[in-house]
Amino acid sequence: MKLNLIGRLVGVLLLSAGLAGCLDASVDVAVTSETTAKATMTQVMGADFYSMVKVSGENAKASKDEDEFCAEGKLTEAADGSATCTITEEGRFADLTMGNDQQTITFTSAGPGLVRVALPTADMKAEIGAGDDMDAETRQMIEAFFSGHAVTIRFSGAAVVETNMTLAADKRSAEQVIPFLDLINGAPDMPDELFAVVRVP
Repeated sequence: MKLNLIGRLVGVLLLSAGLAGCLDASVDVAVTSETTAKATMTQVMGADFYSMVKVSGENAKASKDEDEFCAEGKLTEAADGSATCTITEEGRFADLTMGNDQQTITFTSAGPGLVRVALPTADMKAEIGAGDDMDAETRQMIEAFFSGHAVTIRFSGAAVVETNMTLAADKRSAEQVIPFLDLINGAPDMPDELFAVVRVP
């Protein structure tokens, strides 16, 4: 997932305060066959944060920066100033990169008609800057910025046969809601990867 834009904007946050409703994200991966899937990533930004992102985006265009927000997705701006970016990819596993240079989510065969879908949490922590040295004031501001916001990961198929995520009542999907603060602070109970073994439709 392309979270590195967020990390780059953290420095901007040090010049401002009181940003609320900043960012929530979701990644939904639906396995459609033994070799294909559909992946949708959605980022919802509050008005205050999005106004900064627009300025950053204009600078990115001027410098031809590939990290421009929603450069590869569908951008929807709401009347209240907030914005939603949706990136949808569908096809062979190797082609699903969610806007990154390489695959973030991995797909491996788990037997006839079964696919194991996984997302290493270490990659997410690295992209958002977990473990970076921060002084107390900086950490306090970052925690205020991300407090109450999360990324939701969801894997689905005809049925989920094994997972370390929360299984839906219909057993066709599994999801994990990860507060951004857990990523930043390196929550000790977070698994090294989130996974689900799904039966293909």
